[in-house]
Amino acid sequence: MSAAAGTSKAPKADGHLACAGEAAGAIAGGPVPDVVALLDGAAGRFGERPGVTDHAGSWTWRRLQAASRRVAGALLALGVAPGDRVLVVLPPGRQFAAVLFGAMRVGAAVVPAGSSASPFELSWVLTDAQPRVLVSDRAELTALAERVGARAITPVALLDGPVAEPVAVLADGTALLLYTSGSTGRPKGIVCPHRAVAFATGAIFRRLAYRPDDVVFTRLPLSFDYGLYQIFLCALAGAELVLPQGAASSRELVALRAAGATVVPVVPTYAAMLARLAARDRRPLPVRLFTNTGAALVGQDVKRLRGAFPGAAVVCMYGMSECKRITIADPDEDLAHPATVGRALPGTRLWVVDPSGTPLPPGESGEIVVAGPHVMAGYWRAEEQSARRFRPAPDGDGPAVFTGDHGCLDAEGRLYFAGRADDLFKRRGWRMGTQELELAMLDIPGVRAAAAVPPAPDGTLTVWAVTDLAPERVLRGLFERLGAARTPDRCVVVADLPRTAHGKVDRAALPRPEEAAR
Repeated sequence: MSAAAGTSKAPKADGHLACAGEAAGAIAGGPVPDVVALLDGAAGRFGERPGVTDHAGSWTWRRLQAASRRVAGALLALGVAPGDRVLVVLPPGRQFAAVLFGAMRVGAAVVPAGSSASPFELSWVLTDAQPRVLVSDRAELTALAERVGARAITPVALLDGPVAEPVAVLADGTALLLYTSGSTGRPKGIVCPHRAVAFATGAIFRRLAYRPDDVVFTRLPLSFDYGLYQIFLCALAGAELVLPQGAASSRELVALRAAGATVVPVVPTYAAMLARLAARDRRPLPVRLFTNTGAALVGQDVKRLRGAFPGAAVVCMYGMSECKRITIADPDEDLAHPATVGRALPGTRLWVVDPSGTPLPPGESGEIVVAGPHVMAGYWRAEEQSARRFRPAPDGDGPAVFTGDHGCLDAEGRLYFAGRADDLFKRRGWRMGTQELELAMLDIPGVRAAAAVPPAPDGTLTVWAVTDLAPERVLRGLFERLGAARTPDRCVVVADLPRTAHGKVDRAALPRPEEAAR
């Protein structure tokens, strides 16, 4: 049964918001421009308003547009052509935004990577994406880029480029190549056309209704689409995007006040931190809206956040990078309908289906399937995996994303997410896979075999290793390769891994930590 889009609780529009709403309407319902049009539209409508702010300063939307044109000119001089890939390994900030739009301005696809991504993580992306250019301040990445024939360059050098002549950007051209973990253990590049990204931005905007006077404060990595799309949403609204560098600290509320933050995207760990800090510091903040996706904000976490920020609404959302966003709840809708993640985006269709792909009636649990203009164009150079995930829609109208997630719909079209149906899982806002962990462990010298399973019901993430190394050394190696958020809680060292008759690791027979040989 298809879910109808719900009606959002939008604030009363002023003149600027009306302009932004018209732009969103055009993106969601009319001719769909390329993503660069979001920036050019912001420069035209909100040119002198603050656009992107980082630790070193702020650019207006018009200045960001000018910077992106210089980046485009420099990339053209380097021989970057439509269809090429540009890998960006930069911290969140104005330079990232200029390179993002500058590369798309010449028809290249941007491949965003975490600013602190390890050489282990980047080596596969470089090999798979085959970028023409790698943009980074990290000198140690130059040799890595040269191995695949990529040119390494700093953002400062790009910003010194000549102003580019206009280049026609195709709506069906690739805007982004977003790498996300998958069941193969290797990150997969999701091919994101301009048309789909622009549609998703407009549809999300119509639900969230960012305002021109909003200040959106986010510590989300820009390699994570939840963080990346904040740039597009702010451009559409004419809002200011604040991108602080580094990790959140005990002075986070000071940073929020200094920025004048009104909208804060959160994952559960960050929301819990803000709630703890606000319990000790009762001075009011201007935050009016918290949004949540990536990992569900539920139970005591969302209760404490509301208690600490009584003047702010919470919006629960659900999605996956293969189509960006699937559902968005009305502000605080989960209070009346606990655990809902809202209704389908405007202009999209949503089903819950049985194993045969037949839509189920309200109240019955099955796989979540979504279709619409926001469905991306499959996985980069992975036809078999694309065919499994992107299949004909249940109503026969174009492709749909078969999410692999389970949930159910109610009679009004609200979705209730139940969990994953495979070895992919969400942890601390990251989408991960067990084979991703196993491959990273096998990259650690001294690890001979490895196994991983999704987190236990209490959230504990355990991995098993056949090695002479101490468990702490294996975890440290994973930290170096994957970062703190994706490092497991516990490593069990074993003499061997149990196997099935076919020689595969029998994960159901893995020893419990207290039973394992050391």
